[in-house]
Amino acid sequence: MTDVISVAVVADDLLLPQRLGGGLARDSRLRMALTVPSVQALLAREEEPADVVLLDLLLSDGSDPVDNVRRLATGGRGVLVVSTLADSQEIEAVYGAGARGCLPKASDLATMAHAIGDVAADQPVQGREFVPAPRVGQGPHPLRLSRQERGLLLGYVSGLTLGAAARRIGIRPSTAKKYLERIKAKYQAGGRPTYTKLDLAARVREDGLPCLREMAG
Repeated sequence: MTDVISVAVVADDLLLPQRLGGGLARDSRLRMALTVPSVQALLAREEEPADVVLLDLLLSDGSDPVDNVRRLATGGRGVLVVSTLADSQEIEAVYGAGARGCLPKASDLATMAHAIGDVAADQPVQGREFVPAPRVGQGPHPLRLSRQERGLLLGYVSGLTLGAAARRIGIRPSTAKKYLERIKAKYQAGGRPTYTKLDLAARVREDGLPCLREMAG
């Protein structure tokens, strides 16, 4: 493509916009148009739809990731989702809502730039899916977690505050604290003592979530 591609970034993780702004802005094919912390902020401030929106899957405003993709895609934007953690159901849902690509947040800048070009050209993104994350408990010490416990755990260790992780799965912060204690107790009972957030992240790595392995490496 010879035309300059306008790119908007929706992320409340400051490290991502800083990294993209410093790297992708040096690519003459790309124009960094806007960086905002939410989809609502983008829709309110964007003068005209960007060619491509890099959308962080998990936002601390509690907005639904699938609805975010749908709102952006309906406006004619190419949506490229980036995330630290995502399971196969989440990936399937965001593609169903209109996302054109889905990359790990830790992808190098060259990979992201290439994916942005593919999305702008309405071409399949190379390596368009994450490796589906196995269910927690498939490691050497099986652990049974409810769907909400698992959602809270993955949100929390991905970088969300406990309150934000609670909002993401639709529970109160006080309930989230109880879930977190229950999760720790289950790990303790399974022979894997877990006291801190770092311990929880280590347990998730032990259970085989590939994105966390990438972060750790």
